[in-house]
Amino acid sequence: MKKIWIAVIAPPAIVLFVWLFGELVMHLWNWLLPSLFGFRTITFWQTLGVLLLSRILFGSWAGGGGGNRRSRRRDKWEKMTPEERERLGQSWRARCGGFAGGNDEGKSPA
Repeated sequence: MKKIWIAVIAPPAIVLFVWLFGELVMHLWNWLLPSLFGFRTITFWQTLGVLLLSRILFGSWAGGGGGNRRSRRRDKWEKMTPEERERLGQSWRARCGGFAGGNDEGKSPA
C-alpha cells in the first residue's frame, strides 16, 4: 500500500516542486538582476537551465554539499603514517610552490 501511495503522489509532487522553485527563481532574477546589473529577463525554461547548470558546476549529485568529502579526506589523513604525510606535504609544496610558508607538520588538510 505504501509503495502505491509513493508511486501516485511522488511524481506530481516532484513536478510541482520543480515548477514552484523555478517560478520563484525566475521572478527573483527578473525582479533583481535587470535593475541591479543590467541583465536581461529570462523565461521559465531558461531559469531551469540556469538551475541545472549551477547544480552541475557548484552542487553535488550525492547530496550533503561536500561535507562527506571533507570528512573522508580527514579520515584518510589521520590514517597516514608520518612518512606518508611528509611525502604528501612535499608533493603539495612542489605543486603549489610552498606559498603557505611555515611548517605544516601535524596539521590536517581541512
